[in-house]
Formats: sequence, C-alpha cells, structure tokens
Amino acid sequence: MSEEEKNKNNPLHGIKLQYILETLVERYGFKELSNQVDIRCFLINPTISSCLKFLRKTPWARAKVEEFYIKSMGNKK
Repeated sequence: MSEEEKNKNNPLHGIKLQYILETLVERYGFKELSNQVDIRCFLINPTISSCLKFLRKTPWARAKVEEFYIKSMGNKK
C-alpha cells in the first residue's frame, strides 16, 4: 500500500493539532471539552498553548482529542 493510499483513509491527514484544538474549543469551550474528553488540561487554567504543549507530549491524550474531533465533525475536514 502506498503512502498516498494510507493517507486517503486517514481523516486527520493534513490537519494540524492546533487547528483541531482551536476548532473544538470554539465549538464546545474548555468546560464542555473537559466533560467530553476527560483530560485535566482542559479543566485547570486552560489555554490553547498550554493544552497544545500537553497534548504534544502525551500521546494517549492526543489520541483522545483526535478521536473526539473525528466523532464530533462526522469525519469531515
């Protein structure tokens, strides 16, 4: 399977983590996001930059956020 075929099936291909986070925060706000995705960085003094820093260093948390983004956007870019 070529790299292009792999990316074709990846709904997050070409979407940066910062865009995902900003979109979710704009749509839900930090409070609702912390209810939907049980990660403390959304609950305690949340900012886009602090959450990005945490998500980039914590693969399991990033995976939860990306999964929630896919579900909430209905697999649309």
